[in-house]
Amino acid sequence: MKVMKTIVKKINEENMEPGCLEDAASILQKEGLVAFPTETVYGLGGDALDTEAAKKIYEAKGRPSDNPLIVHIADMDKLVDLVEEIPEKAYQLSDKFWPGPLTMIMRKSNKVPYGTTGGLDTVAIRMPSNKIALQLIRESGVCIAAPSANTSGRPSPTKAEHVIEDLNGKIDMIIDGGAVGIGLESTIVDLTSEIPTILRPGFITKEMLEEVIGNVEIDETIIAKKTDPNLRPKAPGMKYKHYAPKAELTIVEGTEQAVVDTINEYAAQKMEKGFRVGVIATDETFARYKASCVKTIGSRHDEEQIARGLYAILRDFDEQEVDVIYSEGFADSKLGQAIMNRLLKAAGYHVVEV
Repeated sequence: MKVMKTIVKKINEENMEPGCLEDAASILQKEGLVAFPTETVYGLGGDALDTEAAKKIYEAKGRPSDNPLIVHIADMDKLVDLVEEIPEKAYQLSDKFWPGPLTMIMRKSNKVPYGTTGGLDTVAIRMPSNKIALQLIRESGVCIAAPSANTSGRPSPTKAEHVIEDLNGKIDMIIDGGAVGIGLESTIVDLTSEIPTILRPGFITKEMLEEVIGNVEIDETIIAKKTDPNLRPKAPGMKYKHYAPKAELTIVEGTEQAVVDTINEYAAQKMEKGFRVGVIATDETFARYKASCVKTIGSRHDEEQIARGLYAILRDFDEQEVDVIYSEGFADSKLGQAIMNRLLKAAGYHVVEV
């Protein structure tokens, strides 16, 4: 892939000046790529209605071409151009959760190229709440296709430094808007069937969706604790490796004391053999671990803090060059379901129950 000069531009979301995104908007209008912050993770953006721009996104990330891209919009009137028909439930959900971390899947219109949808007749759409993202969409005048701005398979980027690490020299511009607020990708809900189905858990939970539109199902593959050849994810991208650090990651689940004792036992065995061991702990257990590198992800009672820190802590372990990582498990209700979904994918479903 041709190496290019990547411009890095710092923008303060709370103090944006008129025209500060003019250069980025121009790049998007000319089939270029711009990484930008959203409230979830950093996205790698290109013109969603331009097949060549979509192709560049896949190439820059090393992303499989059958893994659809999410289209980001800033105004509801764009939705009419992108979908064949807007379901009533889409209006209800957008009234409640847009702008915000919710992606809705609907039947695509002819304007959306298959290069953006991974060959599917459906399109995934969301309206981000981050001010930089919204302003960029409006100034560019294009709907922006934007998967996470990282090398495919790696932990998603929650700050510009992560994007620079993965994509510097591969894209035209990176907008540095500081650390993101949520830290996990948006919830994806498929509205093409009679009963809406969650294809990826996120900040917007099943309970929150059901308060607005009634019964909602969950794709079984996103709550499974192990791979099952009989289960096929409805979202094509979920069959691929995601969020993984360079080291082998194992999740240990059970009572608190049993988890601590088991991780310490495993860590001691590995360190005796010369391995460098990382442990993902919580504030409540941090002081009880003995390993090469122990990091707390936050309080077990603060799921939002854990979500914000997950990808950053996985990347920190990469920098520390650990050989193996052990992580505590987390409750899989509410936001914890999204946290465990990402951890399980990062660990390749390698779970030990004690």
